[in-house]
Amino acid sequence: QVQLVESGGGLVQAGESLRLSCAASGSLFSRFAMGWYRQAPGKTRDLIVTLPRGDRPYYKDPVKGRFTASKNTAESTMALQMTDLRPDDTATYYCNTVPPQNYWGQGTQVTVSS
Repeated sequence: QVQLVESGGGLVQAGESLRLSCAASGSLFSRFAMGWYRQAPGKTRDLIVTLPRGDRPYYKDPVKGRFTASKNTAESTMALQMTDLRPDDTATYYCNTVPPQNYWGQGTQVTVSS
């Protein structure tokens, strides 16, 4: 059974930082590329970072240069260090495979005030 658990969100002011964490089922990391997604209110859920199995992370333009993703395959965990946060980063953040599994975790809410 797929398990995805995100944590670390919170309310911060613009310019501040947060570190998100994800714990996933043991088999996912070794079988799939992993990713961070986010969904802002009223918008679609978008992939923002891809962590390939054997290559460096790939960042979408809105987060490039501000977010840094990492993963620990042995522990089936990954992290997303977010710096210089902006109000438009406000969203619920999820981890999943790329492409995603049919199951999603509960996500973790990030709210950035101006």
